[in-house]
Formats: sequence, C-alpha cells, structure tokens
Amino acid sequence: MKKTVVIVGAGVVGLACAHYLREAGYGVTVVDKGTIAGECSHGNCGYICPSHVLPLTEPGAFKVAMTSLFKADAPFRVKPQARLDLFRWMFQFAKRCTHEQMLKASVPLKAILDSSMREYKRLVYGTGISCEFRELGLLYVLQTAKGMEAFTNTDQLLRDEFGVGATRIDGADLPALDPALRDGLAGAFHYEGDCHLRPDMLNRNWAAYLRGWGVTFIENCAVASVDRGSGKIFGLNTSRGPLIADEYVFALGARSHLFAEQLGCRIPVEPGKGYSVTMARPGLCPIYPMLFPEHKIGVTPFERGYRLGSMMEFAGFDTSIPERRIQQLRRSAEPYLREPHTEVEKERWYGWRPMTWDSLPIIGRVPGMANASLCTGHNMLGLSLAPASGRLLAEIVSGDEQHIAAEAFSPTRF
Repeated sequence: MKKTVVIVGAGVVGLACAHYLREAGYGVTVVDKGTIAGECSHGNCGYICPSHVLPLTEPGAFKVAMTSLFKADAPFRVKPQARLDLFRWMFQFAKRCTHEQMLKASVPLKAILDSSMREYKRLVYGTGISCEFRELGLLYVLQTAKGMEAFTNTDQLLRDEFGVGATRIDGADLPALDPALRDGLAGAFHYEGDCHLRPDMLNRNWAAYLRGWGVTFIENCAVASVDRGSGKIFGLNTSRGPLIADEYVFALGARSHLFAEQLGCRIPVEPGKGYSVTMARPGLCPIYPMLFPEHKIGVTPFERGYRLGSMMEFAGFDTSIPERRIQQLRRSAEPYLREPHTEVEKERWYGWRPMTWDSLPIIGRVPGMANASLCTGHNMLGLSLAPASGRLLAEIVSGDEQHIAAEAFSPTRF
C-alpha cells in the first residue's frame, strides 16, 4: 500500500515538499489554516538568487538591530517588546554576527541555493508551470562612491570564497543597460546567474499542477493539536476533524515555533516582517530586477505589474501596514529610477519571514519522533530555497541518498 504524508503549511515550501514527496511515490495531503500561499509566499520580490550566499548574521548586524530600537523608520528594525523568546533569539543571533560565523553559514547556504536554481529550471522547463520565470540576473545598484566601494569588497569576498562573481558596471554605462535608471549613479554589479519570477503566479499554478498529480489540498483548516506518544505522531486534530497518515511534515514558516511544545522540540523561529507595494507598470519600467543596497529596497518588474519591497521588522505578529512604510518604499526608489512609482496601486502587502538565529533553514526529522519532520526557517530566502528544501526533505523522509549535506540544517542543532 502506498504510504501517506500530511504536510501542515501550504506556503511555497509546503508546495515544494508536496511536489517531491509525490515524486517519491507518497500519497500527499496539504493542510493550511488559511489559503494556499496566502502569507509570506505571496507578495515578495520573487528573486531566485544564488548571489545571496552571505547570511543576515554578518559583522555589525546586531549593532544595527539594537540602534533600530529608537528608529521607527529603520529598514532593519527591532520593535521594543518584553518577550523572553525574542531576547534569547537576539542573544544567539548576536553571537553569530562575526566574520568567521558568517563564512561558516555561507557554505551550506551556497550548496542549497545552487541546488534550488537547478531544481527551479527542472521544474519550470520540465513541467511548463507558468510563473514569468526570467533568467536576466539581478542588478545591485549603488548610488554613491562610498556604497560602490563597500559593495566592491562584498563582491570580492563572494568571488574569492565562493566563486560567485558579478559583472561590474560603471555608473555612466547604466542608462544604456537599463534606461529606467537615472543618470549620475555610482555603478552596479550584475549577478547574471540569478533569476526572478512572479511568486503568486508560481504558487497558484504549482498548486494546480499538484492537484492534477493527485495531491489533496485542505484550506481554511486549522490544526488544533498533535496526537503523539511513544516517539511518533498518531494523528492531527483539526477544525475539520482528524487527519491520519504515515508521515507528518510541518512547513509552517513563521508560525513554526507555535508547535514547538506539541512536537517536543525547540524551533527558534521569529517572524521578520517585510512589506511590498505592487503597482501598475510605469511608462519607463526597469528591464532588470534590482536591489538598492544603500536604501535596502528591491524592485521587480512583472509583465502586468511592478513591485517595490523591503524592510525587516521584528515586531511579533503585527498585522498592520503603516502608511509611512509604503511611502518609505516609494521614496527609497526615487534616487535610482526615472519613474520610481505610479499612482495605480494593485496591492499593499506584508509577510512574516521565518527567521532563525543562524540564518539557516530547519530541515529534517523532529528529534525523538520517528514520523515527523520540519521544513521551515528559511529566513529571507524561502522562495529561493523552496525546491531544494522540498527535495532534501523528501529524501530524508524516504530514506534516500541526500543530494546535498543535511547536517547544517538539522533540527537537532538547537
């Protein structure tokens, strides 16, 4: 008889787990308290970026986080709050904000980023899933000479340590590359191995493909409790009745830590809130997806839209979208683009990224549980890492040979 698996969480990581477990021969059911990919998987900038090798735990990051306590408009902000879990998380994060720890975390990140790029191409070109997948690279644009000098050092580090190098473009040459860019910018670095896609289209069409492949989705179904004992899960109690399977995968993103007690393990994931605003395309729309490191904002052109996205707020599960944050996104694009925004807004969005204190995802068996696994904690790279994470998770569950080393992502490291 075919083995069965229930995946809790229908974000892009849950979809990836469903895909590879179905490919491995499992009968798959995906359950979510909301709708398919309705939260952090929906409104991000859509980057598939092997260039993002360096983790958030870089030298100086903790200092930036602490000074943000007094700056409500800081792009990277920790909102003052009396939560022991957050203090513990920040302490562990601070310990890892060293050059040595940054490079250590980058090694497994590079392996899973490279794997995901290969898997995306196999997925998109092999299945025909439509998602505006474009192999144009990612353009890092710098406004000032100081910013250009700092990023030159970053690019050299990526090139020397990981073989990830960019094409350097002088400021005077930028308008010829992309006419949407203003004159007078310092320059840019083009990481040609990166790609981008439209996340909501990917999620919608991937889910449709999986349904056609026999995967069952149960939306608006909350898991109230986990029935476990003797080192295994016997079933899930949900708002629609019990769910029973041979295997259980928890791909709950930023909400993962809410199940830590029921699973009997530590899941140190904090919600890192980001924002985006999607508009009608400007008359002079960028050709390339872009990042502006000095203002910490991302820009993505779509066929029928245009998105600005950014911010990292540790504010708990705050559901507000402050007007000042949307205007901050708009203003941050103005030094770089001739037509940085339009008046026709299509969507304002926020999402909670699942942040771990070491910037690495959590993929593997729940400690002490024979039939339960975690696939979560993808930080700011959930879309980028989803396919490789789903494939690795399926290999772990199936007992197959793992295509990349899984030790650095193991839940046992906490």
